[in-house]
Amino acid sequence: MDTYTTQQCAQYYDEVLTFSDSTYEENLVQLGYIDLDDPASISLYAASFEDKDVIEQAIADYNETKDDLEQIQYTDYIGLMLSSITTIINAITYVLIAFVAVSLVVSSIMIGVITLISVQERTKEIGILRAIGASKRNVSSMFNAETVIIGFTSGALGVLITWVLCIPINAILHHLTGIQTLSAFLPLPTALVLVLISTALTLFSGIIPSRSAAKKDPVVALRTE
Repeated sequence: MDTYTTQQCAQYYDEVLTFSDSTYEENLVQLGYIDLDDPASISLYAASFEDKDVIEQAIADYNETKDDLEQIQYTDYIGLMLSSITTIINAITYVLIAFVAVSLVVSSIMIGVITLISVQERTKEIGILRAIGASKRNVSSMFNAETVIIGFTSGALGVLITWVLCIPINAILHHLTGIQTLSAFLPLPTALVLVLISTALTLFSGIIPSRSAAKKDPVVALRTE
């Protein structure tokens, strides 16, 4: 086995190994050393959304008194996440609104058709009413009243079914998410508005058939079998 002198070992060490030009401070940074007096970033964790708003306001107030180089730049990750979720929910809401609008138009047309068929089937009844003294307005009001009853009943039934379905839906949501405050509900003012919309749509859909019924000639209507 060959033996090497100390000088030969030192020469071999210098030839094989390469030395970094990094300074002591740079090596400390690469190893994860942190200077608490000169932080590069600070992470703040708010206990609630109210505290988060207070922190944001404090940073905004501080930045108002500083120039661009001294201002604090911050990123609200919760806000970004909530904004993304809100955007997705809004997109889904718009799609659902479009489906609801189409269904309302189709429902209005169907109500008008059904009312018109009812007018055709009750032509003789209309003739009898006109013969005993009912005016055109009375005949028209009769069919309008029927459409209003249909619209109000269907709207109220839809609201009632929604309230009933909210019970199992909320139970499933609470079980899956574990968040007791997350609940689906239909406010009473919104329910009343929906019932009014349903009633108004059915009334609007029945205007043309009711006018058609009012314009029928009593003599011709009585001859209809």
